Amino acid sequence: MSEQELQEEQPLRRLNIPLWRRILSHARPYRSRLVALMVSGFIFAWIDVFLPRITGLVIDEATTNGITGTLGIRVIEYFGLIVGMAFLIWFFIVMAGQAATGFAYTMRNAAFSHLQRLSFSFYDKRTVGWLMARLTSDCERVSSIIPWFMLDIVWGTTLIIGTSIMMLRLNTQLGMLIIMILPPLAVISVLYQRKLLETQRLVRKANSHLTAWFNEAIMGVRTTKALVREEENLDEFREHSGSMYSHSVRNALFAAAYLPIIISMGSMGVGLVLWRGGITLGESLSFGVLVSFMQYAAFFYIPIQELAERFTQLQAAQASAERVQEIIDTIPEIRDTADVTIESRDLFGDPGQHDRIRRVEFDNVSFGYKPGIPVIRSFSLRVHAGETVALVGPTGCGKTTIISLLCRFYEPAEGVIRINGIDYRNIPLSRLQSKLGIVLQTPHLFSGTVRENIRYGRLDARNEAVMEAARMVNAHAFIKDLENGYDTEVGEGGGRLSTGQRQLISLARAVIANPEIFIMDEATSSVDTETERLIQEGIRTVMEGRISFMIAHRLSTIRSAGNIIVMDKGSILESGTHSELMQLRGRYYDLYTKQFERETEEHLLQETVV
Repeated sequence: MSEQELQEEQPLRRLNIPLWRRILSHARPYRSRLVALMVSGFIFAWIDVFLPRITGLVIDEATTNGITGTLGIRVIEYFGLIVGMAFLIWFFIVMAGQAATGFAYTMRNAAFSHLQRLSFSFYDKRTVGWLMARLTSDCERVSSIIPWFMLDIVWGTTLIIGTSIMMLRLNTQLGMLIIMILPPLAVISVLYQRKLLETQRLVRKANSHLTAWFNEAIMGVRTTKALVREEENLDEFREHSGSMYSHSVRNALFAAAYLPIIISMGSMGVGLVLWRGGITLGESLSFGVLVSFMQYAAFFYIPIQELAERFTQLQAAQASAERVQEIIDTIPEIRDTADVTIESRDLFGDPGQHDRIRRVEFDNVSFGYKPGIPVIRSFSLRVHAGETVALVGPTGCGKTTIISLLCRFYEPAEGVIRINGIDYRNIPLSRLQSKLGIVLQTPHLFSGTVRENIRYGRLDARNEAVMEAARMVNAHAFIKDLENGYDTEVGEGGGRLSTGQRQLISLARAVIANPEIFIMDEATSSVDTETERLIQEGIRTVMEGRISFMIAHRLSTIRSAGNIIVMDKGSILESGTHSELMQLRGRYYDLYTKQFERETEEHLLQETVV
């Protein structure tokens, strides 16, 4: 069971007041609106309290004295309160809307901003769909409940207290009769809302699974179609959506049963008032007071119902609040410590050295993604500026992990990595990673133009610099032939371009940042021979004077590397130049000759077919 599923399985808990205090801190910029909501809720509740009483006074005045000036004043008071209620309702909607929207904005900003700082290990344990749900539906759920909860908590409690005081002042006996309905009404509300909360939680769990499944299905649609798995996917969708349907129906049934019970108990209050008030009518109770009591009894259950629902919604939203706050409170595993105070001039040398990286050293480095399962074992290597290191070996031998450690996406479990003799954990993370240029095997482009994607490597780059970077990597020729040149939209993920074109743009994006450590992670493994040639020509220019690391599937592309490291099970098996390793006739020799024979055979077969 995944971590997110375990979270969904957690039992229902009481309201976590410290958690809600932290959540409310995101609403601080909108506290004036929330205070205005609570004040207006207090005023609205007293209008609700006085309206039935004024109705009773109008009736008593009309039946006793007929149409008089006093009756006119009462009618004006009544309509004045109605106008006041209308204005307050409009005010509620405006204030609550602004507060909820702003609250969601600040929460999403805080969560997304923190996500940018979290380490790769955080994303290793969580799916994209899970994270999307936190920043969308969970933020929305929390932000939408808070303003109305704060309004209703003030309005409901004030209305219950005000109505009770008014009824007891008018007639203590009748007032106590109505108030007696309150305890069973509260118990029923709590029990039903508990059931509603349990079923709502099952709906949320099913929705979370369905959202994650949607994300994976949409992202993998090409694979689905290629393997003709549409029917199987549809069956899986029916299973997930069927689960959500059954839980939603059960929740709706509980909700449908709750309201009639509450209304029935309110009607019982009206009946008791009619029965008991009818007996004493004309003796100690006027007709106007009886009508007032009937109105009080009719809506006395409403604040109880509203408060029960709001507390249930708040408790249901607590899981969402925990998930959002968990992201914001997550401490990055890779971060600057408090004692990282190295000045710019001391980072990589004297000012005369232009703050350049001159040496990278792996000193007896070991690492594992899971405790007790090492991926890298006692790895040692020293690389100087201008040198190119190629990492080769079978899948899973640790090549990409070495690159991830160098980039400080992860940190060594043992040993140390030094830059210019300094432990790289004592270098500000942003300064270190700003000196890296990385081109991955599967390039990712963002929706936007070619120009915007290249400029992503350096946001302040001028158009001339963008074009120069494209020329350096041999991308300019195909870009100028596109429909709108550098202003051509690449589509989501660069889908409107070929893999080779995306790779060249990705290379230009890395180059424009003027990196001091240049990394190629199997960047030519998925492109055609002609594009590979263009990339190789561009790389030669980029690598001059820089520390370069290359991971290559095609060994022919790394023959010119100054140091070829052959890895196996996280350790260095062989190292040297291409000539030295070929003369050694070890693992590299076997890999190279077998690959050369296979490529030659494929080439001959293609010529035969032609």
